[in-house]
Parts: sequence; C-alpha cells; structure tokens
Amino acid sequence: MTTLSCNPARYGGVVEFRSYSAEKVSDSKRLSVLCSTRCKLLLPRKNFGDRSLRDSTLEKAALNGTKSSRSSNLSVTSGGYDGYVIGCEGDVGGVAEDGSFSKILIPGLPDESNGEFGAPISSCFWEWKPKLYVHYEKAGSENAKSPPVLFLPGFGVGSFHYEKQLKDLGRDFRVWALDFLGQGMSLPCEDPTLQLEGEEDDDAESSKDSMWGFGEETEPWANKLVYSADLWQDQVRYFVEEVVGEPVYIAGNSLGGYVALCFAACNPQLVKGVTLLNATPFWGFLPNPIRSPRLAKVFPWAGTFPLPARVRKIVKLLWQKISDPESIAEVLKQVYADHSTNVDKVFARILETTEHPAAAASFASIMFAPQGNLSFKQALSQCQEQDVPVCLVYGKEDPWVTPIWGLLVKRRIPDAPYYEISPAGHCPHDEVPEVVNYLLRGWIKSLETEGLIPLPLLDGSQVPQHSVVRRDMEFVREGVKKSVNVRFVEWKFMLWKRIGSFFESRFEKAKLKSSI
Repeated sequence: MTTLSCNPARYGGVVEFRSYSAEKVSDSKRLSVLCSTRCKLLLPRKNFGDRSLRDSTLEKAALNGTKSSRSSNLSVTSGGYDGYVIGCEGDVGGVAEDGSFSKILIPGLPDESNGEFGAPISSCFWEWKPKLYVHYEKAGSENAKSPPVLFLPGFGVGSFHYEKQLKDLGRDFRVWALDFLGQGMSLPCEDPTLQLEGEEDDDAESSKDSMWGFGEETEPWANKLVYSADLWQDQVRYFVEEVVGEPVYIAGNSLGGYVALCFAACNPQLVKGVTLLNATPFWGFLPNPIRSPRLAKVFPWAGTFPLPARVRKIVKLLWQKISDPESIAEVLKQVYADHSTNVDKVFARILETTEHPAAAASFASIMFAPQGNLSFKQALSQCQEQDVPVCLVYGKEDPWVTPIWGLLVKRRIPDAPYYEISPAGHCPHDEVPEVVNYLLRGWIKSLETEGLIPLPLLDGSQVPQHSVVRRDMEFVREGVKKSVNVRFVEWKFMLWKRIGSFFESRFEKAKLKSSI
C-alpha cells in the first residue's frame, strides 16, 4: 500500500491511498479500495500533515484488512468534528447489542508539552445587581464568527469545573462558564446580615467573625434574596442578554442541566440548543408558592436571610460535616467512575469555596429554597413545543442520576440524540472531556450546517429505529492511551414501551398494596 496524498481541512481531510485497485465514487470525499472488509477509517485532525499522511495508523489498519480471503470496499471518509472512525461500514445501521462496533480515534486535550496550546481563559466579574457580583470565565473571544457556548455548573462547584471545555472548545467557539450566585466565586462579597447590639447569643458570638448570614437583620441589598433555581434562571437570562449579547448553545451538568432546561423553556429566543450532562430531573425540597400556595404556607422560612435562630445550630453542625476534606473526597470518589482521573484541582477549588465566610449560610439558603416555577417535566414539554434542539450526554456509571433519567427525556423528545458514555460517572465533562467535547463539537456543527455535517457517531448513515450504535473512542491523555465506549440510542417505540410497562407495573403494585 502507498499513501498518495492528504487534503488537509480545518475539521478533517480526504485521504487517498492505493492497494490492489481503487474505484472513485460519486462523493468526492470518499475513495473505495479493494480489500478484505467493508470498513471505514477515520483519524484525528492532528494526524494529518500539510502534504502527506505520515501517521502509520492508516496503513496498518488497511493492511490488516487485506489479510482475509474475502474482499469488499474499504473507504476513508472525511469527518466534521476532529475525530475519525475505524470499523465496518455495516456497523452504523446494524450495531444492535451484538457486540460488534467500530472504533473512533479522537484528539486528546491540548497538550502543552507537545506544543499544543489551549485557548487562554479569562476570569471576570459582572455586577448583575447592587452587591451581587457574578463570576465567570471565558475563552475564544477572537472567534467572532463562531457560535457562542455557555456552560452552567452543578451544585457545589463553579466555572472551574469547565476548564477543559474552555481550553479545548475555546479554540473553535466563543465559550463562557459562570458561577451561580451563592456558589463558587459568586458568593457575596460582604455579610448579607447585620448583627444588632445586645442581640448576640453564644453561638452567634463565636461565629459572627467567621460566618456571614447569621445576623439578626437583613442588609437592604439582600432583602428577599434566596439562592433558588428561579434566581439562577433569571441570572442566566440577564447574562446572555447583557454579557453574551446573542442566543447561545447552553450546556449544564446536574443542577446546571436543570437550570439550562428551564431557562431554554422560558427563553427560547435566547437559545440555539441545550445539552444536558447528567441533568438532575428535580431540584428543591420545599413547595413552590405559585404552584402550591397552600402547602408553601406550612413552611414560614424559605431560604431568605437571615437564617432563623432554630436553623443556625443545625446548619453549623451539618456544615462541619459537609465541608470536611474527607467528606469532599468521598463525594468525588462516588461521582467519578474512573478513580484514576485527577481531581486534585476540583478538590482544592471546592475546599477553597467552603472556607468562604458566606458559604454555610448560602448552602442553607440553597437547601431551603422552594422548587422552581417550572418542573423538569414541564420544561421538557415547553422545549419540545417550541422546537428547542436538545442533546443528551450521560455517564452510565452515575450513582445519582442514572441513565434511566436520560432515557426518559429521550422518550419525551424522540429527536434528541442520546449518548451514553462508559465508564463515566456524574460529571462526564470533567471525567472524559475528550469525548464530551467531541460530541458537543459535532452536535453544534450538525445544527449549524442544518444537518449537512452528520451527528457524531453516525457519519451520515441512516440509523434504523429500535437500534443502538456502539463505538469505542480512543484518545491519548498525558501520554497514555485511554478508551471508553459510547452508545447512541435510537429506540423510538420498543424501548419506551418497556420503560412505560415497567413504571406502570410498579405503580399498579403500589396502588394494590395501598388498597390492602
């Protein structure tokens, strides 16, 4: 075999090579070659040089294909999102649960040791309201003609959790990640409460210098302030309007996914698409005063400042346990499926946040805040009615938001692509950022080109209903080759019937027990 040429492109290239014989096909991006199996080879962009393909992966893969006695077509297809497939052409449509699936080689994150530099990240503050400063990070500002992408964090973290997206995707898009008020670096810059003279008790006296929010009177700027899902939704809306200045692709993990979906449902004119990364399907313990006014009256305090005296001791005891380094490390161990993932930075930033004087009271406000005006189910329905594009990316080994929740979303929005990554836990964007970035980049480009660039994993092939496309994705991280499995689900009827039957049977059993 001889490598003839490589036509480099920003997101891929056309590879031509010679084996026993070659036959051009109508698509100018493809070349059919006589060999042993009907396969596709797709390689990462960084393997393409300016004049020829020097990486031996292509040659080895094609040579291996010629060992069989049967012959068919080997095709090399240019891609649209920095990754390329190696596998059988029949895989895309018929990769049911039979174990046969092809392999995708995708680029790793920018590796400075190899001269690959990620997009520079800027740390900024935006004053939304008096005394309410929102911290955010941004990258890719020079990509003026590229789509804007906004990331929303999960509970207890902040924009720092998306550093791997900012550095990588910031090379192609304009990317923002913000901290919700009451979290990360968007905690208040001064005490939201005032301690009155003569009102101190022993607990207040011992903690007033180290804990904010435990005073007796609310400062004017913090009047009726409560760190709720509705507040964060408003925060995102004003951020998009005033800072970004145009509709965005919005992605959120866990709590951030819940807020992203509600924001899109209420502001479809500001959203180009929503990506849910193991989004929590509910948030808030106390009833919403608008949806359940009578029930809400049972709870006289709903997360406002100052904290009631009866709540302070409970919060202090609970906070001592939650903010303990061992507790934080244990939580991270639960939510990351691959324990070889380096979480030192995440651990350090979370620990740093817990040491802020307003952290304990802010945590209490979040926990006692009422539920949002929209439920997750209502937000899904509104997004579907308003044709808001939705993409689902879920870590299979998440112990909190298991994949069944993503599949239920898929049931409500059948056209939403569903990607399940394994091994990956609750935070796939940080655990396997190479894969999540690949999927996000491909999904956005597919939407931007109105489908001319196919969705990730599909390569333009038609996927029959009731099928599952499986791919092994390989990448290099810190000099070590890693691999994860990704499956794309396209079961529009049979699966949902199974899920519906399962929940119906459980409901009937519960109903029968209650009647007995």
